[in-house]
Amino acid sequence: KSTTIRILLGLAAADSGTATIAGRDYVRIPRPSREIGVLLENAGLHPGLTPVKQLRIAVAASAVPADRIITVLDEVGLTGAKNRKIKTFSQGMRQRLGIAHALLTEPRVLILDEPANGLDPEGMIWLRGLLRDYAARGTTVLVTSHVLAELERFIDDIVIIGDGRVLSQTSLDKLPAAVDLEAFYLSTMHIAADREAQS
Repeated sequence: KSTTIRILLGLAAADSGTATIAGRDYVRIPRPSREIGVLLENAGLHPGLTPVKQLRIAVAASAVPADRIITVLDEVGLTGAKNRKIKTFSQGMRQRLGIAHALLTEPRVLILDEPANGLDPEGMIWLRGLLRDYAARGTTVLVTSHVLAELERFIDDIVIIGDGRVLSQTSLDKLPAAVDLEAFYLSTMHIAADREAQS
């Protein structure tokens, strides 16, 4: 999953094929940070900075208004911690700050790699609502996760990747009523393994 995201963002080379966003290579999009918000797993946050200072760097690089910092910190629930050093943050708070960074430019596309990592149950509910809200505004939201039961609560479309290949692509509402996402994933992986064994 993470490798797919890295290829999509031009951070890794694909062995074959292409990976584009709205038909364009990421590296060919003028000022991609203005159009695409990204959260990578283990995103680099400077432990000695505060959230405000961390986001100020991103604001300068993206040329968005500085008042967006307070807006996104409020949106992710970190207003009360805006002047605390990041090194004092829990993993969930760091994850919220990474999401704030992704939202900073009000992008048309959000690409989030394991966004629920470190979030407590309240944080998971918050994240669900946030992503649904952004999707409802017309933002494309691409999420990778190994927590399939959580994904099932808010996704529309499913892409299952195994060994560098797309094994299945469908919409959640096309799954049979008695089949949950975990069962569908396992069935897809078993079928792919059986085909590989027979070839």
